Amino acid sequence: MLEAGARLRKAREDLGLKFRDVEAASQKIADRHKNQDFVIFIGRLSDIENHGTLPSIFRLYSLCCIYRLRLNDVLSWFGIPVDSMAADAALVKIGNTHLIDFDIGGAEAMVPISLNPGLDLRQTMFLTSVIQRWGKMPLALVGGTDPRQYQYGFMGADDASMNPSVPPGSLLVIDHTKRRLQASGWESAAQRPIYFVQTRTGCYCRWLSLHAGMMSLIPDPSSDAPVLTFPVEEVDVLGQVVGLAIGLDLDGRRKPRA
Repeated sequence: MLEAGARLRKAREDLGLKFRDVEAASQKIADRHKNQDFVIFIGRLSDIENHGTLPSIFRLYSLCCIYRLRLNDVLSWFGIPVDSMAADAALVKIGNTHLIDFDIGGAEAMVPISLNPGLDLRQTMFLTSVIQRWGKMPLALVGGTDPRQYQYGFMGADDASMNPSVPPGSLLVIDHTKRRLQASGWESAAQRPIYFVQTRTGCYCRWLSLHAGMMSLIPDPSSDAPVLTFPVEEVDVLGQVVGLAIGLDLDGRRKPRA
């Protein structure tokens, strides 16, 4: 914590601010939000900078506002691994299908940036053995599109309603610009659009059908999940599922039904 305090002290000194300036500025923030928890008194600021005292979330917010710092950056100074939120969340298995609200617009992925020459990319291969060099790339560039077009969901670990098209535990990429129901135009179930919807009973990843003011949420026929039907005004279509990532947990995967 001392290192975090030293960084905050440097940020203050770089701006030419005294302890009393920070206290006065934080009081303005507290007055604006009608909450005295935002106030950083001189003695508390000294403890934060010099004795490793952990600021409250309200005081940390005030410091970031006053010093023009990004909150996530300062959280990392205090040992909060903000960039690991998605990975840490994955340690907790949730049975229900749900949206993911993490801000992952700046997240990065390790991607192959140099392959052995002369490869026949039409063939299936073990890619690890032919990658010469790896590098970091923003996830937005991996998809080649603006990440603001997408939301992310998670197929519940207990939700086999769309298996095998969408196995339980899949990370779902949802295009929220494609919310209008596409009622026809596909030649097979594999081409039929899958939608992510939210209802009063929870989130679902399903095929959709609309008839006489009722929306049917249709599972994969190979599952034992029932068709769910709601009045159309009770179904919020959040978007079309346009991509997914699957973790191959072979030991934990469900046994096929006899």
